[in-house]
Amino acid sequence: MAKTVVVGMSGGVDSSVAALLLKEQGYRVVGLFMRNWEEEDADGVCTAEEDFADVRRVCGLLDIPYYTVNFAKEYSERVFSYFLSEYAAGRTPNPDVLCNREIKFGPFKDYALKLGADCIATGHYCGIMHADGVHRLLKAKDAGKDQTYFLNQLTQAQLDGVLFPLADLEKSEVRAIAERNGLATARKKDSTGICFIGERNFRKFLQTYLPARRGKILSLEGEEVGEHLGLMFYTLGQRRGLDLGGKKGEEGRWFVVRKDLRNNVLYVSHGDESPLYSDSCTVEGMNFIPNAPSCNEFACKAKFRYRQGEQGVRVKRTGDSSLKIFFDEPQRAVTEGQYAVLYDETQCLGGGVITGTE
Repeated sequence: MAKTVVVGMSGGVDSSVAALLLKEQGYRVVGLFMRNWEEEDADGVCTAEEDFADVRRVCGLLDIPYYTVNFAKEYSERVFSYFLSEYAAGRTPNPDVLCNREIKFGPFKDYALKLGADCIATGHYCGIMHADGVHRLLKAKDAGKDQTYFLNQLTQAQLDGVLFPLADLEKSEVRAIAERNGLATARKKDSTGICFIGERNFRKFLQTYLPARRGKILSLEGEEVGEHLGLMFYTLGQRRGLDLGGKKGEEGRWFVVRKDLRNNVLYVSHGDESPLYSDSCTVEGMNFIPNAPSCNEFACKAKFRYRQGEQGVRVKRTGDSSLKIFFDEPQRAVTEGQYAVLYDETQCLGGGVITGTE
């Protein structure tokens, strides 16, 4: 009897092709659409309706059953509340990482099992290896689309029974497969940014939840050069949106280099990027995949943000879930609240939250 796989259907091309490929492989495929954010647009239309309409079209064409489930309450409690608290504390969080750990491979997986799933699948660009009860998270063939960074917090229990059908495909191949099979999502634009904000103005969105306090913008020499709109609106290394053009002539750009939450001061540097570079960082909440190493110090690769190549590092464990990571070369704008994610040649070794730099 064919195994049942429940596929997380987002209404995008990746999850659509994942469902198609699994059906071709002989699985009994069931689509499951998650509503994680409830909000209407300016016209009073629920922003998830268009995506769900695409899920219906794809599942209809593939002749597979589909369901929808509402996790908005869980998302608000487990992801969005953290997102707000981190911004209020002056850090820059990555809610997509939490969404995977707390929703997609948590309540979603539990719900899929209730539907009779033998396994679950998503349209993430990554691979997985199940051997001898150990689950390893592998890099995708398409290095430019590899999404293991966003899955760095998944546990062994969460990775058990998971399939990633797009592991060996380039994005262009995925779209070509969708085109050949007449999927409605074949040419649909990829979603970008934070899912619950979408294409809206980030500052306007955030200000509806957190009060903004204006304050001084100072150079590292202590000179007042402008006024910021609220520290939560700025991140380390930011160049745009500072409104400081011409303060020191046209040569060079201004960069955000530090946020002083206590005194509500934003520090900037003009032209000189050296204050943005650090030699090491500290990490908390480290999750090792598949398990913690036997040695307390080791060398590997790391990424400190999603859109970054892997960097050579030396890692020193300072506690059960804490690390200090020493960089082979100084790194620019390593940001508190983001994730440091470790890699070897073929797999993601896990990650944790950056808590400081030196």
